[in-house]
Amino acid sequence: MPDHTLARLRVALTTFFALDGFVFAGWVVRIPAIKHQTHASAGALGMALLGVSAGAVITMTLTGRLCRRYGSHPVTVVCAVLLSLSVALPPLTHSVWALGAVLLVFGAAYGGINVAFNSAAVDLVAALRRPVMPTFHAAFSLGGMAGAGLGAIVAGHLSPARHLLGLTVIGLAVTAVAGRTLLRIQPPAPADEPVPADEPGPVDEPAGPWGRERPGGSAVRHAGGRTRGVVLVLGLVALCTAYGEGAMADWGALHFEQDLGASPAAAAVGYSCFALAMTVGRLSGTALLERLGRTRTVVAGGATAAAGMLLGALAPSVWAALLGFAVTGLGLANLFPVAVERAGALAGPSGVATASTLGYGGMLLGPPAIGFMADWLSLPAALTSVAALAAVAATIGFVTRRALHD
Repeated sequence: MPDHTLARLRVALTTFFALDGFVFAGWVVRIPAIKHQTHASAGALGMALLGVSAGAVITMTLTGRLCRRYGSHPVTVVCAVLLSLSVALPPLTHSVWALGAVLLVFGAAYGGINVAFNSAAVDLVAALRRPVMPTFHAAFSLGGMAGAGLGAIVAGHLSPARHLLGLTVIGLAVTAVAGRTLLRIQPPAPADEPVPADEPGPVDEPAGPWGRERPGGSAVRHAGGRTRGVVLVLGLVALCTAYGEGAMADWGALHFEQDLGASPAAAAVGYSCFALAMTVGRLSGTALLERLGRTRTVVAGGATAAAGMLLGALAPSVWAALLGFAVTGLGLANLFPVAVERAGALAGPSGVATASTLGYGGMLLGPPAIGFMADWLSLPAALTSVAALAAVAATIGFVTRRALHD
C-alpha cells in the first residue's frame, strides 16, 4: 500500500480516537447536571452509571466478532455514528431507570468503537512497521482534555441538552469526513500475518509476553491455547494500568483535599498533572518503544508508575504528591497501548476485545476497590494498591520475557 494512503488512514484513525475521547469527556462533565435533572440520589446515580460499564463490557466481545466478519473499518464508522447519536439521549431522560437504559446504549457504542478502532490501528501498526500505537491513545487523551475543557466553558451558558446535542452534530460531521477515508481504504495487512522463517526478531529485544517481534511490531502467532493464554496475560497488564487510571480519576482530588489539606483548585491540579503527564508519555511513546522495545517499556513503565504512586500516596506535602502523580502518569502512559497492540497482533480483533474487556474491567474495579480499602485502612494506604498493580505489570513483563521465549 502506498505511503500516502497509509498516512491518510493514520490521520483518519487518529481522528476517531480523538473523537471518542472528546465525546466521552463531554458527557462526563455534564453528569452533575443530569443527576439534578433526574432527581437521583448518589446511590441511584451510581447504579445508572453502571449502564455505561455494562453496555461496554457486553459489546466488546461481540465487536471483536463483527470486526472479523465485516472488517474493523466499517464497524468503527457505525459505532462512531451510534456514539454520536446516543450522547444526546441522557438529557432527554427524567428518571433513573430511563437514564440507565440510554447509558446502556451509550456504553455499548463506546465499548464497540474502542475495540473496532484499536483493531484497525493494530493492522496499521503492522503495515507501518513502527510502534505508533501510543500516538493513537495520545489522541484519545487530547480529545478528552478538549472535551472536558469545552464542557467547562459552556456549562454555565448551555443546558445539557443543547451541549450534548452539539456533541452529536460535531460527532456526526467528523464521522462523515473521517469515515469516508476509512471506508474507502481496506485494512493494509492482517495483524496475524506470520513472520517469514528467515526473518529474525530484533537482536536487542528478546521474546517478551507477546512472542518474538519483527521490526514492524507484528509477533509470531502462538498456537491454540497458548495464544489465548498470552492474550489473557496482556489483558492483565491492561487491567493493572486501567485500575490506576480509574482510581486516579475518582480519588485523586479527594486525596489532595482530605489528606493533604489542599484547596479544591489545587486538588483539581493533581489529576490534571496525571492526565497531562500520561498524554506527554503517549506522544513520546513511539520513540521510547523504538529505543527500548516493548518488553523493556512495560518493565520500566510499571516500575516508574509504582515508584511515582508510592510518592503520590504517601508524600506529606502537596508539591511532592503532585510530582508523584505526574511520574505515575508517565509510567502508566504506554502500558495499555502496548498490551492492546500485542494482543491484536497475536489474535486479531478477538485479542483486542479480550485485552480491552479486561482493561475496562480494571477501570471499573479501581474506584470501588479504593473506596472499600479507604474505609478499612485510609485513603493514602488504599492508593498504594495502584503502585502494587503497576509493579505487577512490570513483573509480568519481566517474567514472561523468559517463560514465553520462542
